[in-house]
Amino acid sequence: MAEEAFVSEGRPVDLQWGQICNQLKMEFGETAFDSWLKPLTVGDFKDGVMNICAPTAFMKNWVVTHYSDRINKIWEQQNPDIKKINFIVQTGFSDRRSVDTSLLKKISSSPTPQNIYGCNINSSSFGLVAGASLANDTSNSNSNNNITNGTPLNPNYTFENFVVGKTNEFAYAAARKVAESKNVSFNPLFLYSSVGLGKTHLMHSIIWHIKKNDPTRNVIYLTAEQFVYKFVKALRYKDTAAFKEQFRSVDVLMVDDFQFMGNKGTTQEEFFHTFSSLVEEGKQVIISADKSPTDLDGIEERLKSRLVGGLVVDIMPTNFDLRMGILQKKAELMGIELPQKVAEFLAQKITSNVRELEGSLKRVAAHSQLLSGKEITLDMTQDVLKDMLRSIDRKTTIDEIQKKVAEHFNISVKELQSSRRARTVARPRQIAMYLAKQLTSRSLPEIGRKFDRDHTTVMHAVRKVEELIIEDQSLAENIEILRRTLEN
Repeated sequence: MAEEAFVSEGRPVDLQWGQICNQLKMEFGETAFDSWLKPLTVGDFKDGVMNICAPTAFMKNWVVTHYSDRINKIWEQQNPDIKKINFIVQTGFSDRRSVDTSLLKKISSSPTPQNIYGCNINSSSFGLVAGASLANDTSNSNSNNNITNGTPLNPNYTFENFVVGKTNEFAYAAARKVAESKNVSFNPLFLYSSVGLGKTHLMHSIIWHIKKNDPTRNVIYLTAEQFVYKFVKALRYKDTAAFKEQFRSVDVLMVDDFQFMGNKGTTQEEFFHTFSSLVEEGKQVIISADKSPTDLDGIEERLKSRLVGGLVVDIMPTNFDLRMGILQKKAELMGIELPQKVAEFLAQKITSNVRELEGSLKRVAAHSQLLSGKEITLDMTQDVLKDMLRSIDRKTTIDEIQKKVAEHFNISVKELQSSRRARTVARPRQIAMYLAKQLTSRSLPEIGRKFDRDHTTVMHAVRKVEELIIEDQSLAENIEILRRTLEN
């Protein structure tokens, strides 16, 4: 490959990638960066299209779902010559330019799991299997090599770092009770809330606490999607006996994002029997979801009945005082000085969820540090977050988009959310997904759930509509009319 392919505006693209990685590390944290972003490498750059290579399909899909929007945004700022980014799987990296780790700066002194608890974390002895991997564990790397589809535990997601307020104090108390108890107090513990209010933080906190105080306990932590994948794989390879043995011999079973279990009939039946077996043996089950058990779509009634038989805890949206506390705690962990006016502005503006609040703080901190310690001011904060604030001010929701699109094309919202593939329904559905991506800050999985689809369907819809806008002037005008209607 010619060297010129990696140069734009006199700057090597691999150097730009190093600077981008530096910012990503500051925004998302060292654990997430090392697990998902550091293995990425710069591929070909031609005709305005940049390839970013991942070593596995699973890693590529994870990055596309969770980080692609932010990577695209930073690339646009770094290099306007890059018009599009493709994420591809590329196992051979001998001729690729990976990020120069010397360009990466450690932005915080956040403790790793080793010095949080003063002990060596070893996922093999801990019995943390099948779903989660302890990303910072280097003491027994071989034991983690077989965990290929787990979500790394965040070392900062501990009880000590969880900011407690009136809206989440009951959930915090319940999680601590489960983590500290030798005997099961209630089974299951079911945590539910909207996105970004602390469910996953509490789940990780329980695991870290158990590891610190009772490392002999066998814990499985995974998402519902991973449970489904493992069960389907066991069926395919006729290895269900080993699957049952693995999941029914644990001390604690933790399942995140349980809503993804909806409409998975055979898998639900297996989970029901696993759940029943563990409860009967006095083993702890902990589940999180975005809705209460009774409101979960596609879940069998007998399973719903079992889920409500324990303690169901609703984590309520944050209030202003709690958001202020979270900002102050995060600023302290990141080692930055956050002016009171800036904290109040963020706490007043970003009210939807904690994840967006933390993300906004990381972006402001990254901007400050990349500009050689530029002071964080209110003006600078508003400028750095103008895209996010514009989206918040519009207050456009996916429900509103579905309603307007359905009215425009003379169909019902139920049809948009249905499985119908007729062109008269499929095209408006794609347009609604496209507008949801453009006009809201919701992630691809969140948008997909509103249409009873997965994130890959949303990605396809967005790309398809982008192509149609160029090819079909009439359709482009219709979409522009819809956009203006929704923004006003």
